[in-house]
Amino acid sequence: MKHSLPSRFGVAPRLARHGLAAVGLLALVGTLPLRAAAPLMHQFITDYLGPQTCAECHPEAQAEVMHTVHWTWEHTDAETGQQLGKNNVINNYCIAVPSNEPRCTSCHVGLGYADKTFDFSDSTKVDCLICHDTTGTYKKFPTGAGHPVYDQPMEFPAGSGNLWPPVDLEYVAQNAGKTTRATCGACHFYGGGGNAVKHGDLDASLAFPSRELDVHMGNINLNFRCSDCHSRGVEGHDMRGSRYSKAGPDNQLCEDCHTAAPHGGRGDLNFHTARVACQACHIPTFARGGYATKMTWDWTTAGQKKPDGSNLVIKNEKGEPIYDTQKGTFTWEENVVPDYVWFNGKVIYTTLDDLIDPAQIVTFNQLQGSVDDPTARIMPVKRFTGRQPYDAGNRTLAVPHLFGKDADAYWKSYDWDRALTAGMDYVGREYSGELGYVETEMFWMQNHMVAPADQALSCADCHVPRGRLDFAALGYPPERALALQTMRGFEIGGVQWTPGSTGVVLKWMGTPGNRYQVQLANTLGQWTDAPDGERLAGDVAGELTWSDPAAGSATQARFYRILREAQ
Repeated sequence: MKHSLPSRFGVAPRLARHGLAAVGLLALVGTLPLRAAAPLMHQFITDYLGPQTCAECHPEAQAEVMHTVHWTWEHTDAETGQQLGKNNVINNYCIAVPSNEPRCTSCHVGLGYADKTFDFSDSTKVDCLICHDTTGTYKKFPTGAGHPVYDQPMEFPAGSGNLWPPVDLEYVAQNAGKTTRATCGACHFYGGGGNAVKHGDLDASLAFPSRELDVHMGNINLNFRCSDCHSRGVEGHDMRGSRYSKAGPDNQLCEDCHTAAPHGGRGDLNFHTARVACQACHIPTFARGGYATKMTWDWTTAGQKKPDGSNLVIKNEKGEPIYDTQKGTFTWEENVVPDYVWFNGKVIYTTLDDLIDPAQIVTFNQLQGSVDDPTARIMPVKRFTGRQPYDAGNRTLAVPHLFGKDADAYWKSYDWDRALTAGMDYVGREYSGELGYVETEMFWMQNHMVAPADQALSCADCHVPRGRLDFAALGYPPERALALQTMRGFEIGGVQWTPGSTGVVLKWMGTPGNRYQVQLANTLGQWTDAPDGERLAGDVAGELTWSDPAAGSATQARFYRILREAQ
């Protein structure tokens, strides 16, 4: 496609040849940020012919891209031999890529990935602009198999009147630059069918976050791009980070910069890093940037339509879809407290080849690790649950053919049997014809939305009865779990000490039903029960005290702590 050289005064003049008024520009491009025209970085490009134009100056780039999972959508687990990647795994949001490529591959780094005949060896299909656009005007069309709009405006969704304008490829190529949070987020914020659907810790709020939302990306002095962490230590276009097995749990990315002892002289905090991932304390909640994240997806209710036969979409008071004819029923949550699991870096996936027990919840990605595994860390996760069709006759998960103009596509026929027959045939498997529905779950590691240090969890968030960590569920023996849940009371309301005296008095508020034990230490980590240090709370909340008459006569520092447990 050949386009005239764009105006240096922005994109509005280019709309005239498409019959579009400049006043409609913002609505046409949706939420993508538009920037004032800057001096062109590659002004010599006057006829963008695709990635081969970029290759004239960057001859190695295409080959580098084609060796990444961003391109192949394939991954082989080195230990289990499982064939994974987007082209193979089953999930519990949009379920599967095969037979649905034109809709799913709008987030592929290639052009024209329309079906399984796509030629992954064809370097001319590499889409450089999707990652390197700095204008905010390059966008793949949602059902275009990875292509943007080229010559004439195109409508999406059908019948909505929402027009997507053609992309001026020369203008975008002339302004190509480094990746940004916005370019990475164009796919990773919106995966699974919309903003904030999948991850929990990735959504549009991270394009321009506050420091409170993410201390790395929102800090004006740091202002991290995604690639600052994800390309650290790797070459070319490869990226660190994976939903598949890796060398270790995700805290290793943090330790690249912060080390395994990041808290200075705070030994009581540093010893946690041997068992607790950094993210567990420093991501207190996810989906806290103003967007709720999807938590459940029930496909069994899909197919209900309005009386006139048109599709039905119901939204809640915040505008989030809670029912869609095409996809079923959803729930959304904001400021979500994560679930916590052991993770050692290894993941085993449930695939199409595995027999499942429909009486049990099917876990798609089984995170490995346990309290007895010294390589595992306690990680915060989003637990995403769903109900979806499966092959009850063969007792396996199933690929549905959802998208397409053919009658077998579920979004045309709303017939699961037809959709599953077509989808399974597409991947070379036979559908038994016996439809069933199964409960599913999937875990998403929480690595973003890192809070500033003063907003991280405190000891009392976990080491109290009914704290956010269930130590028994994490596999600790009963006595150890009880101890971990009562190690920190930290309800000291005041310390009384008179200059010139030797005594110290601790004061705290006792809550009904709790027992308290004062402990002493000369060095942190070597605690002993204080003489007469036990206190029992009364029937109503009230102040408790304990005194140490010999405190001032000690020859070295003395530390105090109060343990709390249920009576």
